Amino acid sequence: MSLTDTTPLAPRTDWAGDAAAALPADGTAGTLVGRVWNPAVNGPSPVLVTAEGVLDLSATFPTVSALADEADPAAAARAAAGARLGSFEEVYANTAPAARDRDRPWLLAPVDLQTLKAAGVTFAVSMIERVIEERVRGDVEAAARMRAGILEQIGADLHEIVPGSAAAVALKEYLVGEGLWSQYLEVGIGPDAEIFTKGPTLSAVGTADQVGVLSTSLWNNPEPEVALIVDRAGRIVGATLGNDVNLRDVEGRSALLLPKAKDNNASCALGPLVRLFDEGFDLDAVRRMSVTLEIDGEDGFHLDGTSEMSQISRDPLDLVAQLEGPQHRYPDGAVLMLGTMFAPIVDRDDVDRGFTHKRGDIVRISSGELGSLVNQVEASERCEPWEFGIGSLMRNLASRALL
Repeated sequence: MSLTDTTPLAPRTDWAGDAAAALPADGTAGTLVGRVWNPAVNGPSPVLVTAEGVLDLSATFPTVSALADEADPAAAARAAAGARLGSFEEVYANTAPAARDRDRPWLLAPVDLQTLKAAGVTFAVSMIERVIEERVRGDVEAAARMRAGILEQIGADLHEIVPGSAAAVALKEYLVGEGLWSQYLEVGIGPDAEIFTKGPTLSAVGTADQVGVLSTSLWNNPEPEVALIVDRAGRIVGATLGNDVNLRDVEGRSALLLPKAKDNNASCALGPLVRLFDEGFDLDAVRRMSVTLEIDGEDGFHLDGTSEMSQISRDPLDLVAQLEGPQHRYPDGAVLMLGTMFAPIVDRDDVDRGFTHKRGDIVRISSGELGSLVNQVEASERCEPWEFGIGSLMRNLASRALL
């Protein structure tokens, strides 16, 4: 079903899968924090997800942002665990829009006051490989010769290219000479990372919800990414999964259209939960992660792929340093999506037209450490409007005497 088709999607309740699949491979062994909409208070509450259930944190931490600023957020979350709002299975089953009973809690995106940021073109090796593929038009032998020529010229393995390094400078000079330079190569191997605002604070959707793609887009794709939770001091305190939905046709027209390509209703998905750093999970675990993507369409189309964090060209610490420091502060913290090495090029309908979304697509982004973020694709204009902003949150917390 095309994005311009206005026929209502079938009210399925099974596409989000079960709660066990949403959790990390080790279940609730880690320190898992999220947010739920709690009808009893007509607003959102930060929660801790444990084997005992979904535990309300709002009496101590009215926002996830406030929790992240603690000296030890994981220990603080465990110490603040309050009333049980239900089992994770119950809350998860009540989250998909078609299954939702608005008198019972459901999951939201696991962040609140943090600024939503994203880094682009952070996997230089996959970017350069795509440049090679485009140049040789799918000729494997020609690709091998071009790759060998690059290696001979720069004297370094493409996997070992560090942005801003002497090898990166040599690669830039080679590509300029070959007529292959572009603005994307500049941020891919140059000294400065591409870091942009993905969406307004509080605009992200969570797992088991619909994710939005602008109906006028004819070429678009999901971007499966790891997202870091950064506190007000620039300290990384945890991670979650993200879908940095991208309109390739809009961005391709002009890099100045990046806001239109990236920031639309329901176009940023995060979740299912934030895994806080503790004795069993840290930044090194993030660096070793594999992130998988699966797409299943109502037309029977299936696509999958993997993004290896070990292949990232800019270390997460470097990206956060370029995001936040003396040059820029985020008083309520930030979420930083780290980019992806996955770019779907499989033809969906017509030869040489590549992949693009259709309404009803199910997108599942998973990792063993963080669980599964699953969303159903809908036109942005038909997704539930975003109406609960910062003002709404402040009024709700004040009415609950939490400010």
